Amino acid sequence: MILVTTESIPGKTIIKSLGIVRGNTIRARHIGNDIMAGLKNIFGGEIEEYTKLMGEAREQALDRMIAEASTLGANAVIGLRFTTSFIMGAASEILAYGTAVIVE
Repeated sequence: MILVTTESIPGKTIIKSLGIVRGNTIRARHIGNDIMAGLKNIFGGEIEEYTKLMGEAREQALDRMIAEASTLGANAVIGLRFTTSFIMGAASEILAYGTAVIVE
């Protein structure tokens, strides 16, 4: 599956647009991670626990979007974007979306 953030793929011709595809996940923070984050907030530095959590969430959202595109018969997704939203005090959503296409 070809994934690009642009509206075209250099060297490829879009022969059919299959529509919007998306994949999302909602992740909640863990109390243990919150304690470590609180300490990092005092002393400074990267909060690795949250970096890992968000990285895993992005990959899961991307995998779900790719699965939806594959179901439609796409071999590429153009205009790929990620967005996040706040769900509640300890949970956030990550959404991956784009346009599923067939290219040759």
